[in-house]
Amino acid sequence: MKKKDKKKKEKIRYIDDGRTIADMSGVHDRMSWAKRGTTSSPREIWKTYWNAVKMMFLPMLVFIACLGLIYLIITIIFHLSLLF
Repeated sequence: MKKKDKKKKEKIRYIDDGRTIADMSGVHDRMSWAKRGTTSSPREIWKTYWNAVKMMFLPMLVFIACLGLIYLIITIIFHLSLLF
């Protein structure tokens, strides 16, 4: 027969008391990985940067074109309103 003297793990209960400030006392050293820096080479970092730039180039052009079109429409409306 196996012994059943195992201690039960205490179940943690979280109670919402309505406060907006959270208890951060147990999170003291969670960002230690950020202090060490990266293990990537400069070539990998540069490649990642350019891949991100290439991915966002077309959406950036579309956004700039939309802003230009909106500006053009508003300019035409105000110029037409001055004529009448």
